[in-house]
Amino acid sequence: MIERRRALVFGVVVVLIYMFLLAPIVIVVLAAFNSGEYLRFPPEGFSLRWFGKFSQSGPFVRAFLFSSKLAVTTMALSTLLGGTAAFYVVRHSGRFRDPLRILLVSPLQLPTILTGIALLIFFYGVGIGTRGMGALLVGHTLVSVPYVFLTVSTVLVGFDRSLEEAARSLGASPAMTLRRVTLPLIKGGLVSGALFALITSFDQFPISLLLSSVGNTTLPILLFDYLRFSFDPMAAAVSTVSILLSSVVVFIVHRSIGLESMMWGGPR
Repeated sequence: MIERRRALVFGVVVVLIYMFLLAPIVIVVLAAFNSGEYLRFPPEGFSLRWFGKFSQSGPFVRAFLFSSKLAVTTMALSTLLGGTAAFYVVRHSGRFRDPLRILLVSPLQLPTILTGIALLIFFYGVGIGTRGMGALLVGHTLVSVPYVFLTVSTVLVGFDRSLEEAARSLGASPAMTLRRVTLPLIKGGLVSGALFALITSFDQFPISLLLSSVGNTTLPILLFDYLRFSFDPMAAAVSTVSILLSSVVVFIVHRSIGLESMMWGGPR
């Protein structure tokens, strides 16, 4: 009887936690289909016109495409840098392992707005400025690399290196061993880190706010400016598209390698 009550209480707590986490998302999605003129909940009626307005809005479409391009580029660069750093720290850093690990994850320990201010001062201090996508790419990569580093290094710590030794004893070169043995077995960590980097970049606000320039405005920044002067359901429609994009990415990963592979670093 006591165990049953504990299970019931635990189940209720889990349901409440999920409701707390999912309620804002549900409210935003439902508000996007509001037929009224103002952003409100519950909706006054059902309508798709705000999605149509979003698709016909030149600034929002350009910002969405720019954010997508920036996020994909950040994901590729962060995966390369974070994955390489994880290999070095786990396997070759020796007594410098702990200082390097702390250095690589340090962007997660600081408020992102401080990182953005530091980058802004640095770029103008060296005379580069924030024109173009370069400054944003550096900033987004800086805060995305730790996610890739942590996920890949976690997989590498528990990696069975006897598999690599067996491949080398059978005549495989180091490059072939990496390509045919190591990378397939750690692909869960790589893909999950890349996914974190993609979403972190696409939704990044503080760094984008400080480093954006004319013609290089990300979707979160444009949405913020829009809400300062307009409070209609198109803001919810834009947010719903972002939520849908993240969901599609997770679904594709699940269908391609499986979420279990992402969690545990691949088959053992």
